[in-house]
Amino acid sequence: MIPDTLQSLLARPDLPRVARAINETLQRERVCRERFRRELTPSLKAEFIAGETVRHSPAKAKHLRATQNLVGLFRAFVQRHRLGEVFSEKALICLTRNDYEPDVVFFEKAKADGFSADQMEFPAPDFIAEVLSESTEQRDRGVKFDDYADHGVAEYWIVDCDETSVEQYRLRDGVYQLAQKLKQGEIDSLVIPGFRIPIAAIFDDQQFHVALTELLK
Repeated sequence: MIPDTLQSLLARPDLPRVARAINETLQRERVCRERFRRELTPSLKAEFIAGETVRHSPAKAKHLRATQNLVGLFRAFVQRHRLGEVFSEKALICLTRNDYEPDVVFFEKAKADGFSADQMEFPAPDFIAEVLSESTEQRDRGVKFDDYADHGVAEYWIVDCDETSVEQYRLRDGVYQLAQKLKQGEIDSLVIPGFRIPIAAIFDDQQFHVALTELLK
């Protein structure tokens, strides 16, 4: 089925002119994207979105703790059971138009086994978690939300440090549906078999260590 917006565009009498403008824009984006990748450094957290380089400001302590706790829990479980690969925010995820550095990503084993030791650009993962901040929330709930779904990322978590909550989305028919929003209790991953943690372990260091011990039993 052709989306309504595309159907409307195809009906325009000036379609050839519009198509030329779109192609010119995409060509300029390709040049800018190549420059973005050349200039990206390990110390710079930045993303390329809709033709623009988006540089990230330093994160708050609560954001860093939540991200580190999530990465620690996921990585410990995934490595112990040899389920694939977990990367933190410096993994460059290269989608059709945009390049992102999500806070947490998971690749199932079949994908991860194909990565080389020197690889720096990665395809769409199977799981992504983004920890909200004031400067990123609009993108995490907007362009990234749609782009991750469009590229088949099966599970997406939006983590809110202020609410100490997790929104868990599952992909169905190419669209994210909210599976649940939790502020307490435990959460199970939909794509990582057996991964189950308390919500509190994301935000509280003591609970993190308790959960880590349970995962490693």
